[in-house]
Amino acid sequence: MAQTQLTWYGQSGFKIVTPGGKVLLIDPWLTNPVFAKGKDELAALKDVDLILLSHGHSDHVGNAVEIGKKTGAKLVANFDLSAVVTSVLGYPSEQAGSDTTGHIGGQLTLLDGELTVCFVPAWHGSSVLEDENSAPIDAGMPTGLVICLRNGPTIYHTGDTGFFSDMARVADYNKIDIMLVCIGDHFTMGPIRAADAVRLVDPKTVVPMHYGTFPALTGTPEAFSEELKKRGAKSELHVMNVGETITI
Repeated sequence: MAQTQLTWYGQSGFKIVTPGGKVLLIDPWLTNPVFAKGKDELAALKDVDLILLSHGHSDHVGNAVEIGKKTGAKLVANFDLSAVVTSVLGYPSEQAGSDTTGHIGGQLTLLDGELTVCFVPAWHGSSVLEDENSAPIDAGMPTGLVICLRNGPTIYHTGDTGFFSDMARVADYNKIDIMLVCIGDHFTMGPIRAADAVRLVDPKTVVPMHYGTFPALTGTPEAFSEELKKRGAKSELHVMNVGETITI
């Protein structure tokens, strides 16, 4: 039986290869400071089916437009973010239609039922910069993403978020197999609040993300692990190396 592959690109960027061989990218900032082979990986990407974005900040939109233009990947994002990424950043509008555009609480069935994506709340901001000198343009509400793969796991990508109690409700509809959770602090949850979020969601496995990319992101997997232990969390902690691929 085919399995699912998960690759971490650093920060909040991931690649998922589904059991059916479809390629999904989440928040694909491949050329971030901690991914030494990012440019090579970007150049090598040829077959991408979907690009999923949690919000509009540049460390999450990353290389999405370049990859979309090169591969023909469809953009999966909430309505406001999709509109801004196409109109301001130039993502091909024909690859960002209503079939891959939704909003919080809505669920999309994609790639002939290969997966569903549900947009869930995240407490953060969302804006897009046309260039380094431009004023930020509002991109609507940030989201987390719940991705259910046919014959594969259910993955919850928290996006950038602070801790909030209603994260517990995410697991009401789907048992979460893998939670990709921000731990870096400063702009998102740090290890303490991230551990509280894991306790509420109770995933089988938790993978920390959004840490160590910049000096301000001081949260560490070690501190996160200690906080999980303090809470008696049953979730398995899997700390990925940047560029690593695991099979799940």
